[in-house]
Amino acid sequence: MQLHLTDHQRSLQKAASAAERPRVLESPTREFVNTRVDVDSHPPSSMRPSYFPLALCASLLCLCWSYTLRSSVSWVVSSKNVDVEDADLSEEVAPALLVDGAGLWKANVLGDRLETPGLGEQVEPESEEAAQLSSRLFSYPVEKVKKSGGSSSPPPHQETARTARYIAHYSDWGHLATISTQDKIRGLPFGNILSVSDGPQDNSTGVIYFYVTPMDNTVTDLKNNPYASLTFSEAEGDFCRQMVYDPEDPRCARLTLTGKMVEVAPEELAFAKEAMFSRHPVMAKWPVGHKWFFMKMDLIQVWLQDWIGGISIIPLEEYFKATPF
Repeated sequence: MQLHLTDHQRSLQKAASAAERPRVLESPTREFVNTRVDVDSHPPSSMRPSYFPLALCASLLCLCWSYTLRSSVSWVVSSKNVDVEDADLSEEVAPALLVDGAGLWKANVLGDRLETPGLGEQVEPESEEAAQLSSRLFSYPVEKVKKSGGSSSPPPHQETARTARYIAHYSDWGHLATISTQDKIRGLPFGNILSVSDGPQDNSTGVIYFYVTPMDNTVTDLKNNPYASLTFSEAEGDFCRQMVYDPEDPRCARLTLTGKMVEVAPEELAFAKEAMFSRHPVMAKWPVGHKWFFMKMDLIQVWLQDWIGGISIIPLEEYFKATPF
């Protein structure tokens, strides 16, 4: 009985040994042989993930290549090939995001999809032509900006009336303060930046013109209370930077014009249009759906600080008699 068990055990051992042998599969063209891999040892160098970080970076670059962040509103472009005056930026071809009822400044473009703030709605991305138009609609060549903003040296600070006219003429924008009609700040001061002009570059009048839309909070305020103050700073130009004057330094002149904002009369529209569009040529192509119109300020007071030791209240007669040139 003991011998019979031993023979039986031997038979089992032989069967187990045969099962553990590597099997060889023969083929007419190729021979595959099992390869023993020690699981306790490190894998061969060819199997190590040494290129994993590089592959991950390449994948991320491929993903990023497909997306572009594009702003629908820009201001100054450096391309010498952009000519806004020759472009067709009429209301019909302007992108819908600039002429809808949501307002001019609410476009929010993320990646390649447009999402309306607060509504969560998404629309298809604009076409390439529309994208170019929306970028150029609020842009004009740098050369025109430099030409418009070019100015001679400021007058001596003792010539206060001439200094006031100089700042008013060579400033392309100013800060307009109104009495707010907004719910949370009703009756409180509200300030806004507006583009301005007192005439073409070679024709200064001292009268400040504006090109505005009823969609602007400032215009809403003016309909309720037409009185406002417009502030300019000599820091807008190069003089204060060259002299290393801080904008609050009294030697860096600041001018505040206070008056009543009125709509330009029909007989004065031609000059107002020339005054604004010659200094801000892109305005001529802004979408008519926003109902742009011209305003001006009928002056009440001219306030100037251009030196240490106090301010100057310049009589209107002296202000209009002076020249910035």
